Formats: sequence, C-alpha cells, structure tokens
Amino acid sequence: MISMKEKILEFLKQQDGFISGQRICDELGVSRTAVWKYMNSLKKEGYEIESVTRKGYRLLQSPDLLTTEEILSSMKEACIPGELCCFESIDSTNEEAKRRGESGAPDGSVYVADQQTRGKGRRGKTWISPSGEDVFFTILLRPELPLDCVSMLTLVAASAVAEGIDKVTGQCCQIKWPNDIVLNKKKVCGILTEMNMEIDSIAYVVVGIGINVNRINFGEEIADMATSLKKESGHNIERSVLLSEILTAFFRDYKLFLEKQDLSPFLDYYNKKLVNVDHEVKIIKKDEEIIRTALGINERGELIVQDAEGRKEHIFSGEVSVRGIYGYV
Repeated sequence: MISMKEKILEFLKQQDGFISGQRICDELGVSRTAVWKYMNSLKKEGYEIESVTRKGYRLLQSPDLLTTEEILSSMKEACIPGELCCFESIDSTNEEAKRRGESGAPDGSVYVADQQTRGKGRRGKTWISPSGEDVFFTILLRPELPLDCVSMLTLVAASAVAEGIDKVTGQCCQIKWPNDIVLNKKKVCGILTEMNMEIDSIAYVVVGIGINVNRINFGEEIADMATSLKKESGHNIERSVLLSEILTAFFRDYKLFLEKQDLSPFLDYYNKKLVNVDHEVKIIKKDEEIIRTALGINERGELIVQDAEGRKEHIFSGEVSVRGIYGYV
C-alpha cells in the first residue's frame, strides 16, 4: 500500500513546474493542512521543495535516498507484488530476506539496504558494502517451479539489471555468465541466488543484487577488475531511479519466466549482452581448468562452449567458474 506521503512525492515528481496545494487536495483527497505537514516532512528528509504563495509547490531536488517513498515515487507504475522494506544498515539483505521468508513474507518482497555489514558474494566471498554510494537489495520469491529451473532466476535478474543500467546511465553494459554485469570489461554488479527447500519443493528463493553505483575508490586487490557506474558514465546516478527501473524490468520478466519456465523469451537479449560470446574462456572446475570458446547460452541458461575440434558442451553454472583466458573477462 502506497502511503499518502509517497503519493504526494510522486505527484511532485510528475510536474514540470508548480502545482497548487488545492489541486493536490482535490486529486488525493486530503486537507490543505495535511499537505502542508507532508511537505514539511519531505523537506526534513532532504527534499528541496519551493513553496510560493498563489503558485503552490515545486520539487527542485531530491536527496539520494534509498527509502520506500523515493523508490516507489520513482516507479512509473506499481510493480512490486510483495512488501518493500528499506534499511539504513543491515548485516545482509539476503539474510534479511531469508528471515522474512521463514516468517511467511509474500512472493515478490524486496529488501533494500544503504549499507551491509556482512554482504555476501558467490562461493562465500565477501561483498564490500559501503554506505551512501551503492545499491544492495534482495528479492524474495516463492516460485512454483521445478527445482532445475531455479538457477535460471539468476539469468533473469542479470537481464533486468542490464536493462536498468543501460536505461539510466546511457551506457551499454554486458553480462558475464552467469551472475556478473560488466562495463568496459570491469565488474559493476554481482548476483547471488540462494534457495530454501521443503522436502521436494521450493519454500523460497532469494536473489541478492549488489551494484557499484557512485563509488570511486576501490581497494588495490579489486581495482583492476571492478568499477562503478559513476566512474564509467562520468556523473552521479540516482540510486532510487536505477533500482525502480531494475525492479520494473525484473517483475515483468519474472512473470513471463514463470509462464514459460525457461529463458526462451530472453535468449536473444541475453546473448547479445553476453561479454564472453565468441571469446576463449577458462572454465575452472574443482580439479581442472580447460579452455573453450563460448558460443552463448541455451534456453536452460547453460553456457554452450566449443573445443578446438568443434565439439560442443553445455556448462551448468553451479558446476564451474568462468574467466577470460587473460583476466576477469
């Protein structure tokens, strides 16, 4: 349920100039006193709102906040089927989503943090999560799917993230199969999908996404392979707008994925975005490394690779890591 303050903020964002207090009252069914109180509340949160007698109110600037008001007011249409919860700081959005999942939170709930103290990456790695710069969020899902379809959710998410980044930044990002987004061959986003089961069915799935948005400085150990949207685009990115675009794309695609139960609707887009296509890659298994040429993914989300003799093989994402033979991609 969108609050009245969120509705007023959305109303302000839709205007090119001033909007009268009376029009807000008439459109939203609230009193002039209530409008005045909501405007003051928004100003205290950092919104720069101009108030002029006989003209009304005008939004001049929004703070870079990851709040329910800011995220929902940035959406062109309501698309989040579950709850939306935002935190200034939390251990991990994936862990919070799991806690909520155990407590019965609905399908399509989203948990967002301005900072994580114990962010999680793939294969147990730590995801560095500073405050006020990046986007960290997890989507809780309760899909009615065969178990072998769950890993495809990572690729559905990657496609939505790529679409959102391109739309907001004007850049052309790429996907590094199966769970990273790259710009200029450096990582800007990682995706971690985890599942909880009940006997032989899915209890819930959490899809965690971390995006380097406005960060400039990276530690020496990752500086050669990591970047941010700000570093690549040259300007600050509104995090709430980016998140709203990604969530809109994701829930649209998630609905289609549940209908098809494969990646056929997204195959062309994903393969066009795949940074590894027609490049040699190093496939790292537990006890061996092999070099193959990546050809793209199939409708099951498996990476199709080919050896020097032209023999093809399908690689499942849970089995291996993939690197470029000369570096990260």
